[in-house]
Amino acid sequence: MTETAISIRNVTQRFGDANQANAVLALDDVSLDIKKGEFVCLLGPSGCGKSTLLNIVGGLFKPTQGTCTVDGRLVDGEPHPDKIAFVFQESTLFPWYTVIENFHIALKFQGIAKSEWDDRAMAALRAVGMASFARHYPEQLSVGMRQRVNMARGICVGTDILLMDEPFAALDEQTRMVLGEDLSQLLAATGKTIVFVTHSLAEAVFLSDRIAVMTARPGKIKTIIDVNEPHPRSPDFMLEPRFSELRNECYALLRDEIRATVAAQRDPQPAGA
Repeated sequence: MTETAISIRNVTQRFGDANQANAVLALDDVSLDIKKGEFVCLLGPSGCGKSTLLNIVGGLFKPTQGTCTVDGRLVDGEPHPDKIAFVFQESTLFPWYTVIENFHIALKFQGIAKSEWDDRAMAALRAVGMASFARHYPEQLSVGMRQRVNMARGICVGTDILLMDEPFAALDEQTRMVLGEDLSQLLAATGKTIVFVTHSLAEAVFLSDRIAVMTARPGKIKTIIDVNEPHPRSPDFMLEPRFSELRNECYALLRDEIRATVAAQRDPQPAGA
């Protein structure tokens, strides 16, 4: 039996005092287990708590109620950089350092021996086709190239778990799909556990082993969709009938949730209503 990497149990997240009119119930009694080496997408309408849940797993938030454990260790509002790396939508590279110097900082923070820095950095950059840009500064790279570097840095630090918060959202569709192929290959090669937040139905189906479809706020797990397609995945998968069936299933599940989100924005109700 495959071991559990992440266990989320009855997590509720509220921002603000429950008695205040502006209090927000972001997540409501969410439970989810993620296996080691699994790629799970969190898919749902805007504001449903996808990123909040990711941040709880990463130790950036302490849940109002419930627990999250990583490899059996409680995550309680404190990051665990020895276990978890983040890749965000916006580049987090320091602009005054070169690409490889940015890697050195991350590896130093991880406590990796200095003698290993260059080898580990270059191996990760080669994996995403960016080795020839190691001495470039971030401003010399396109948005897509910077995200390749961010992905490589997440791999380079050697954590078992990678949390990715809409890392391709600012990219054009073609670049997103190419990076998705790269990510699928990296998953097959490294066996990392990846939790990936996205709004894209196609991206979720192409990348995921399982898709956790979330409701409109307060976010709950509406259902889990199994993709059952081995990694690495090629663009040919997107031409198969099953790909379209899964994407259509995701849309059918999300349609009412998106309408509920739009309706709430038009006619906001007091907290607790």
